[in-house]
Amino acid sequence: MQKPKLITKQKLKFIPNLINYQKTYDSFNYKEHYKQVNWLDKDHLNAAYAAMDANVLTEERKNKVALYWHGPDDEQRKFTFQELTWLSSQFANVLKTLGIDKGERVFFFLPRVPELYYGFLGTLKTGAIAGTLFAAFGHQALLDRLENSDAKILVTNSQLFPRVEKIWPQLPQLKYILLTDALQNKNKKLLSLPNFMELAPQTTHICRTEPTDPAFMLYTSGTTGKPKGVIHQHLAIVHEYMTAKWVLDLQENDVYWCTADPGWVTGIAYEILGSWANGAASLIHAGRFDPDKWYQLIQDYKVNVWYTAPTAVRMLAAGGLKTVQKYDLSSLRHMASVGEPLNPDAIWWGLKAFGLPFHDNWWQTETGGILIANYPCLAIKPGSMGKPFPGITADIVDDKGKSLPLLTEGHLAIKPGWPSMMQKIWRRPKKYQSYFNKGWYISGDQAYKDKDGYFWFIGRDDDVIKTAGERVGPFEVESALVAHPKIIEAGVIGKPDPMRGQIIKAFIVLAEGVKPGKTFEEEIKTFVKRYLAGHAYPREIEIVDSLPKTRSGKIVRRFLRAKELGLPIGDTSTLEKF
Repeated sequence: MQKPKLITKQKLKFIPNLINYQKTYDSFNYKEHYKQVNWLDKDHLNAAYAAMDANVLTEERKNKVALYWHGPDDEQRKFTFQELTWLSSQFANVLKTLGIDKGERVFFFLPRVPELYYGFLGTLKTGAIAGTLFAAFGHQALLDRLENSDAKILVTNSQLFPRVEKIWPQLPQLKYILLTDALQNKNKKLLSLPNFMELAPQTTHICRTEPTDPAFMLYTSGTTGKPKGVIHQHLAIVHEYMTAKWVLDLQENDVYWCTADPGWVTGIAYEILGSWANGAASLIHAGRFDPDKWYQLIQDYKVNVWYTAPTAVRMLAAGGLKTVQKYDLSSLRHMASVGEPLNPDAIWWGLKAFGLPFHDNWWQTETGGILIANYPCLAIKPGSMGKPFPGITADIVDDKGKSLPLLTEGHLAIKPGWPSMMQKIWRRPKKYQSYFNKGWYISGDQAYKDKDGYFWFIGRDDDVIKTAGERVGPFEVESALVAHPKIIEAGVIGKPDPMRGQIIKAFIVLAEGVKPGKTFEEEIKTFVKRYLAGHAYPREIEIVDSLPKTRSGKIVRRFLRAKELGLPIGDTSTLEKF
């Protein structure tokens, strides 16, 4: 295990929302903070009301821009909190007209367009359960999710509809499809959303939902089997609000850019719910990744807080500093990253490029919000996940749920009960119970904790490599590989070996223009040996054009392992490409 050597101490040019981490952590009680967000009354909480409608109660926020939308062809639109409150209420009324009841499922199969954001909020206002689907999903991925969820309404557009049309006969429960770009109804079931919106009132009765009522669901793929539907309750917004305030440090006058798609939990928790509950203005970019475009957006919209993925950071770093230096990015004051562990090299590059480090944090679809993080008020140990959020008890445990000593690898575990913890797995109660053991939520991640209370990610339970009796975390090897100037990305797996049990195999993506010579592999092996240890280097290296990643940017090692070993690949619907 490589011990941390470097700590960056930040000289902040602003006063963070969380000033004293340890004092706050020691005294924090979640129930005392439930009223940090606006409830409908003393017993009822609706996440859409808390995130959006409550903002119009104050003159300061009512007419303030809530959403800057920048389209793929540089179209620009903006919406105030008042306008989004009206639009989401109109959408809620559309659903009521179509007979949607509390607890029924309404799904969105859309790119990042305004209808997705106000439609999601409008669904929650009715008490129905909102679900989001990636616009890149194919027929089977859509069928799996729409069939399992028994979605009654799907919102999509004319470009994406043909994918749904092929499977609609297999979805008898799907009563209506709303097209966001159709001016007239196509038939009695294929309807025009603009037509319905034009007739819908701008105010609505918001469902008096209980804090524990289900609010939204997301499907996440496991190692085997069909995707599982993770259900989150309305109370989740309390944790999402608090973490957006203390981890992302969102402040009322900020322009905030989260690059995540709402098909991923980050896009819901920190692009719709927690972020808007803090009154920050959100930038939504509907176009593709492009370094120049991204920097231009930060410059033009004067983005203050930026939340993105490690893959994006590495791709930006590969473009070099000259591209960064063409733009005025002085508006940035805080940057964070999520999706997979952030390599130390990317943090140091952030300091060179922007004068700011990226703050890594850890959480999962099942946790509903950030649980372990690096905070503006704390030093960063590059490569570390950071420290638990106030109200979160995290530990490293063995297979029996017993706490392990410091610097000992084990299961990353969380004490259940935080507000955004998943409520259930849709129609799979046994699967839900499998997450818990001896009073802990078992994350499925391997990690260790150091003497200062920082947590360090090792890998997924089935990713940790044991070679010649030594345990090696793939992330550690990947970090060493991407520190090499000729390598942009790396994915590492354990490959069976008759002598060593397993050997380390690396799949690498080279920087543009690099042509590996005869000695290239030996150069890389020697480099990693120097970076880590004599046993922790890849004995096999394969050069690839790209790595299989989820749409959140996380490298999926099980797909690399499956292809290498000739095993079934399983569900690939959440991959960016494969």
